Amino acid sequence: MASTVTKKKSAAGSATAKAARWKIRRAGELQVLEPPAFAPLDWLAHGFSTRAGGESDLDGARVFNLGLTEWDSPERVTGNRAKFFAAIGAAQMRPITLRQIHSDIVQRVDASSMQKLANEPPQGDALFTRERGILLCVQTADCVPVLLADTKIRAVAAIHSGWRGTLRHVAAKALGRMQMEFGTQPKDVVAALGPAIGRCCYEVGAEVAREFEAQFSSAREWFDGPFEAVATGENDSNWLPWLTMRPPGHPLPSPRVHLDLIAANRAILAAAGVPARQIFASDLCTACRTDVLFSYRKEGKTGRMMAAIAIR
Repeated sequence: MASTVTKKKSAAGSATAKAARWKIRRAGELQVLEPPAFAPLDWLAHGFSTRAGGESDLDGARVFNLGLTEWDSPERVTGNRAKFFAAIGAAQMRPITLRQIHSDIVQRVDASSMQKLANEPPQGDALFTRERGILLCVQTADCVPVLLADTKIRAVAAIHSGWRGTLRHVAAKALGRMQMEFGTQPKDVVAALGPAIGRCCYEVGAEVAREFEAQFSSAREWFDGPFEAVATGENDSNWLPWLTMRPPGHPLPSPRVHLDLIAANRAILAAAGVPARQIFASDLCTACRTDVLFSYRKEGKTGRMMAAIAIR
């Protein structure tokens, strides 16, 4: 059974037209988000997990945790993963995960490397393949999960992109590896960016703003707040009123801004040649929607969601 995702009103704003077309696939209590970009591609198995439907116990609440965390048992995580894989039609496939390190390391998976990678997950933050029956998986709890599908030659990628990975263009580098090794043309690629922390909630400091300013000419478009002051260290007219709002007697706070990781990754993929109309992003903010998603920034102790993609 599928239903349209309804966005709860929050600081993240109302859903956009593309985001509103994301679907929730229900399998009992389990809920899997499916992007509209992949709906016509019947050769794909894919999905983004949510919080509901699991056997894990998080402070007395049952949750669908798919990450090996300190508070959960490996047996429950394994059981949850099996339910997720079955829900997306990948129960018989071989899942491949990573030891994610917020890098730009991209790992190719094929028949010769599959056994080793399945038994000993490598470090990195992106996977790609052309092999059938290999389920590429990344885990998130605020960072951006990105799934790519080459509709012509049938190649796929799964990418974990936090602010460090975004700064290192990890999504573009995964696409570049697909181009170099498979002959992928960016114009043939559709991309799905799953739920991540929104610009409404993702507050970062001066060091992050400065790194983005140095790396991207359009960086200021992805920030809310006194970006010029934070990135350059100058006290401009946008910053000064903000500083005077602090309570009397309190120390001068460090200026902060809000970063839009989804917008940044959309721009990176578009600059790499993926048509904008073929990039679909969920607007569900993990920090706003802890009723259905996990957010490490908001909760601290929390679970992990999974984004997965495979060629049937």
